[in-house]
Amino acid sequence: MFYTCGPNEAMVVSGFGRSPPLMIAGGRVFVIPCIQKIQRITLNTLTLNVKSDKVYTRHGVPISVTGIAQVKIQGQNKEMLATACQMFMGKSEAEVSNIALETLEGHQRAIIAHLTVEEIYQDRKKFSEQVFKVASSDLVNMGIGVVSYTLKDVHDDQDYLTSLGKARTAQVQKDARIGEAQYKRDAVIREAQAMQEKVSAQYVNEIEMAKAQRDYELKKASYDYEVNTKKAESEMAYQLQVAKTKQRIEEETMQVKVVERSQQILLQDQEITRREMELEAKVKKPAEAERYRVEKLAEAQRSQLILEAEAEAESIRMRGDAEAFAMEAKGRAEAQQMAKKAEAFKQYGEGAMVDLLLEKLPLIAEEISKPLSMANKVTMISSGGGEVGAAKLTGEVMDIMTRLPAAVEKLTGINISQVGLSTRMG
Repeated sequence: MFYTCGPNEAMVVSGFGRSPPLMIAGGRVFVIPCIQKIQRITLNTLTLNVKSDKVYTRHGVPISVTGIAQVKIQGQNKEMLATACQMFMGKSEAEVSNIALETLEGHQRAIIAHLTVEEIYQDRKKFSEQVFKVASSDLVNMGIGVVSYTLKDVHDDQDYLTSLGKARTAQVQKDARIGEAQYKRDAVIREAQAMQEKVSAQYVNEIEMAKAQRDYELKKASYDYEVNTKKAESEMAYQLQVAKTKQRIEEETMQVKVVERSQQILLQDQEITRREMELEAKVKKPAEAERYRVEKLAEAQRSQLILEAEAEAESIRMRGDAEAFAMEAKGRAEAQQMAKKAEAFKQYGEGAMVDLLLEKLPLIAEEISKPLSMANKVTMISSGGGEVGAAKLTGEVMDIMTRLPAAVEKLTGINISQVGLSTRMG
């Protein structure tokens, strides 16, 4: 269930789920019936009439003091509101007012006892500030704030204040009579002084008039001298100004001629610029266009030559690739042919090899005899026994036989050392 309250009232919700209790100053809150409880406390401003009757001051004079105080529970300060709820929850406004009134009255009586009647009566503001300061510090601990305090009335039953008033009245009257006599005396003195000042002023005035006449004559003579001097200077200045004017006119005339000459030079420069631009448009620009055309043609020819050279190089590379491929194919064919020959020789045996050797025998003999054909002559020398010559002949024959397998393999492709034919032939 929802509950609401105005800005001059606070609600406190306690019970299930509300520990510590929830305090709301002006607003609304949801309360669960039966398990939660809601209580209200007023936040209205309370006006208290603080009376202290027959309180003895510091000098023992009994007086009665009446003050007006405005107090209220501070709802915006959560700590003060919590303190006020603990102390005044369930109490009425009258009960809260009575507690605050008694506290204020006690502090008011204590302050009166420390002051004199004159201090209270003559400086009411100071008395009010002391009561406000002391009472505020005490009521804050109850959750109550003192809004204001003013001293309303001070009186006594012993006519002490009336006596103070009479003494003050008599003092004022005495001061008034003394003041009046002093004023009359001062008036006579001032009148005599005024007459003396008047005579003195008259004499001073006449002296000042004589001085003024003298100063006038001196000033007039000085002014006449200055006027005549200024006239002479003016005439001289006029002639000088005429000469300066003539000179300035001549200078301006020369300046005009200089400007005219500058304009002529400017026109000549503009004419030169125009002719240069015309020359550039008629001669330089066509020449640059022709140069640009020639450069572009040369660049096109260079590009064409580069492309032709690249095409030629590509053609050569392709021919080289073709020749390499042809040589590779030829080599593979020859290898296959030699392999087939070797296979055939293996099948036919030594007889086929002998037939082939007999067929190639003239070429073999020619190959073997090449070293001998290069000799101009052969000389055989013997010591008589015939053994040395035979030995030398045998060595040459052995050299020829050593060269025979290589010659046979070169001409026939048969390695006779592998088939054992050389042994038989030996």
